[in-house]
Amino acid sequence: MKIGHLNSSMICFILFSPLRGHYYFRFYRNFIALSISLFQKFLASHPLNRYDKFMIGLSAKNVRKALRDALLPALGALFFAAFYIFMAAGGPAFGKSPGTLKVMNTIFPLQEFAGAVGGDKVQAELLLPPGAEAHNWEPKPSDFGKIAKADVFICIGPMMEPWAAKVLKAVNNPRLSVVEVSSGLALLEAKEPEADSKHPPRGPAERYLDPHLWLDFSLDAKILDSIARVFGERDPAQAPFYRDRAEAYKQRLADLDRAYRKNLAVCQRRQIIIGGHSAFAYLARRYDLEQVALYGLSPNAEPTPKKLAGVIETARQNRAKYIFFEAFVNSKLAQVLAKEAGIGTLVLHTGHNLTREQLAKNIGFLDLMKQNLENLARGLDCHGQ
Repeated sequence: MKIGHLNSSMICFILFSPLRGHYYFRFYRNFIALSISLFQKFLASHPLNRYDKFMIGLSAKNVRKALRDALLPALGALFFAAFYIFMAAGGPAFGKSPGTLKVMNTIFPLQEFAGAVGGDKVQAELLLPPGAEAHNWEPKPSDFGKIAKADVFICIGPMMEPWAAKVLKAVNNPRLSVVEVSSGLALLEAKEPEADSKHPPRGPAERYLDPHLWLDFSLDAKILDSIARVFGERDPAQAPFYRDRAEAYKQRLADLDRAYRKNLAVCQRRQIIIGGHSAFAYLARRYDLEQVALYGLSPNAEPTPKKLAGVIETARQNRAKYIFFEAFVNSKLAQVLAKEAGIGTLVLHTGHNLTREQLAKNIGFLDLMKQNLENLARGLDCHGQ
């Protein structure tokens, strides 16, 4: 086949068919198609017989070989460029089975809730890599591709994912259903907002809202209802299935909520002293506890010497036995506080993500919350523990 007769549309289909659905697909396809078309026009207007002097002594076989040697590297480069773009777009479409909803979630509790509601009817994926701290994480180009190919995107809201609005606009997926689970819920505001150079305030309406709402199981029940509703809208035939599964998980949450109420109602101490950021205000509100944290909502903030001294004094005055520290946040400050106050330390899970070891053990969100209850009961000196 002569290069002047190559079909540019067919070449682009072969090179870029794996990228269908990616938000840059049309741009790359059209760019390569235009380049090939211009190359074809150049060859058509410069036939080989116009270079007779140059071609003297070359056989037709050698001419074809020369063209092939020049063309194949170019096509190879185009192929590898397409392959690179394909991998940057997130690779294959998650091996999605026909009829399943692909659901992208920003934090681990949302992934678990989506999987609990959807069962085998959905494919619930987590954007956060194992061990990542959610407050500091931002999506990579490959994550853009994952969201672009999703049916449903579930997030907390701008106070937790300030990058989400721009990413959703960039992927331009009109079929994507977005579930912002904090919408319509009774959110808490930070009592002590602090400066954070990495994540500056994003506006007065959402500046100091606390995003850790999944630590209140009553709010989790409402989140499950929202997820079931959206799944039912995308897959009406299975709407009863989603509602039933949401109710089943809500029952598990209700059982855990009763266990928290029973055990924490009889604690000798009511203050959760945390050598980290203020992540447990929703939990404290739910069970009539008081959170005393070293700093505010951002893990990137630095506590002042005055705040350090104040937390140590609070621990001593209340005869605290333990200072709590968070998983995924450096425990160095908590260790310093505990040493200064002469007390021990216990871990509390925010539950936003899992380590690789926890994933290997198939640890779930409710498992983490049960561990929290055990450590709270021990740290707050509850009867019968």
